Amino acid sequence: MREARGRIELLRVGEAEVERVVPLFDGYRRFYGQASDLAGARRFLGQRIVSGESVIFLAADTGGGSVDALGFTQLYPFFTSVGLARTFVLNDLFVRPDARGRGVGRALLERAREHARSTGARRVDLQTARTNTSAQALYESFGYERNDGFLQYSLRI
Repeated sequence: MREARGRIELLRVGEAEVERVVPLFDGYRRFYGQASDLAGARRFLGQRIVSGESVIFLAADTGGGSVDALGFTQLYPFFTSVGLARTFVLNDLFVRPDARGRGVGRALLERAREHARSTGARRVDLQTARTNTSAQALYESFGYERNDGFLQYSLRI
């Protein structure tokens, strides 16, 4: 499914489009201090799509007859027991550094919201690094509210 947003098109990624997301996903991982691993990124994304474990949207500039991948977001379905409803975790959002400031991140957030709404989800949750203040500003300007009422814990396996 494609949706025009000026020169930015949003595409829901299927198996055939995974390769377009791989360099962006690798850039996202490198942003968070991981070593580049294109083969691992390809395998991981492909598995998520084939198994239906995530929903990925790609933002692309389609001007000039070519498809230039600008950014992506990845949503994982989740549920709230207390709310008796589906939710989504917006786990990944990345825009190429040279494409920032063009509304790509905002378009991806809007598409994620539309997807959540259309599937009957109650909310979209996300987290970001405390130091990622530019992302925090984007999320807050979009209407995301910071939740200071809960602590997050992780158990490494």
